[in-house]
Amino acid sequence: MLRQALHEITLPTRGRGLYEFTGKVAAWMAQNEFTTGLVTLHLRHTSASLLIQENADPDVRRDLENFFTRLVPDGDRLFVHTIEGDDDMPAHVRTALTAVNLSIPVNEGRMALGTWQGIYLWEHRRSPHSRTVTIHFVGE
Repeated sequence: MLRQALHEITLPTRGRGLYEFTGKVAAWMAQNEFTTGLVTLHLRHTSASLLIQENADPDVRRDLENFFTRLVPDGDRLFVHTIEGDDDMPAHVRTALTAVNLSIPVNEGRMALGTWQGIYLWEHRRSPHSRTVTIHFVGE
């Protein structure tokens, strides 16, 4: 029987960086006993993004952050939109280059993630924020 469910989670950040929340999604799915289908995640913000990335070696996350710092530096004179500081527009550009939606197949009650894959919120602002992720499941 086809089921649908919607859920929201709030993720606090301490500022710029990657925050894994795979376990929160998996726990919600287990609580609802979903078996087969598709889980979609949507981040309701324009200065952070969602990412599936390696969750074993923290150097991967550090290297990603260093690369984006070089690619889209804070305080670049190119940007006019600085209402909330010199990291404001760079955060929006980082979001535009990544994603605010992820879709993950579900099989036998588990997300079809690879061995070293985790789901991350990538905070692009330097200051702490509270970010909301909407989770939608459709399937059995």
